[in-house]
Amino acid sequence: MSDLKETPLAEEHEALGARMVPFAGWRMPVQYGEGILAEHHHTRRAVSVFDCSHMGQFRLSGPAAEEDLDALLPRSASDQPIGSCRYNFLLTKDGTIVDDIIVYRLGVDEFYIVVNAGTREGDANHLCARVSADTAFIDESATTAKLDIQGPSSAWVLEELGFIRESLPAYFRFVETEWEGIPLLLSRTGYTGECGYELYFNDAHAPRFWEMLLAAKPVKPAGLGARDTLRLEMGYPLYGHELNRQTTPVEAGFGPMLDLDRPFVGRDALRDKPPTRKLVGVRFEGRRAAREETPLTDAAGKVIGTVTSGSFSPSLETAIALAYVQPDLDLLGKHVAAKVGRSEIQGVVVRPPFYREGTARMSI
Repeated sequence: MSDLKETPLAEEHEALGARMVPFAGWRMPVQYGEGILAEHHHTRRAVSVFDCSHMGQFRLSGPAAEEDLDALLPRSASDQPIGSCRYNFLLTKDGTIVDDIIVYRLGVDEFYIVVNAGTREGDANHLCARVSADTAFIDESATTAKLDIQGPSSAWVLEELGFIRESLPAYFRFVETEWEGIPLLLSRTGYTGECGYELYFNDAHAPRFWEMLLAAKPVKPAGLGARDTLRLEMGYPLYGHELNRQTTPVEAGFGPMLDLDRPFVGRDALRDKPPTRKLVGVRFEGRRAAREETPLTDAAGKVIGTVTSGSFSPSLETAIALAYVQPDLDLLGKHVAAKVGRSEIQGVVVRPPFYREGTARMSI
């Protein structure tokens, strides 16, 4: 494990008794003393802080930046308002997913792109090979810390720390501001389904921000374990599970948001090739979960798909899963099964999200 990277908060996590695990080339906290279930429920009911400093951040700028991104991305950059965040994809020429990303439009000719940790190097190469000479590319990942505060009390916490409630960004918007003189990019996004904010700042200030947030009651730390159960309850895909270089955004359910009427990398493949599978949700009976790569069968026992993510849902108190199935099957509401060990667990195909009480879009 000596070759694993660490975030600027590794010592703080250990001091809090976190269980550290390898993740995407990093040594990360999977849970703290109270455990994953407690962290999950606290995020849903109050507010938690997650260290996401392992993720990557790129800055693209120049007079051709907008045009370059339009030629690369399936969701247009040219019609993205300044101050907004937009979920997007980097694609291969075959229309499969290099990475799922969030694009921030900082100005007329400046963009900030947040990428997954495990794909950061490949994403940088993908972008640099395709942007024009007039577009400057800077990888700011090594000097950027990222903390996510998630939960219905998130705005209240920021207000207690001196932020003016009315100045907080709306859903999928951001502001460039500061806290006690420290430059800060503050966005209202997240991966839990709850109201939340992501804070980007120079990593030298990470311990100070961490201490400041944990001192604001009722904030508690949460790790990768709760982050995964929270995102799964919302049906959010995870790169390496639902998303990868063998899967297209259309197969993952994002077809309606793609702009297939203009050229971009992978557009022709997406238009010309029908999907080979589609993503569905399964709600199982009982607490026992079907894990990744578990075959999914129909009522007749025929294999119709494969589970990509599965877990016990703390909010629903039953097992849930995301799975890819044959694209021509109308399975909504139909009974399916998965073999777990020597047992077969029964479930019903549902349309995600599994959990529908999230506060992500609540008015502040």
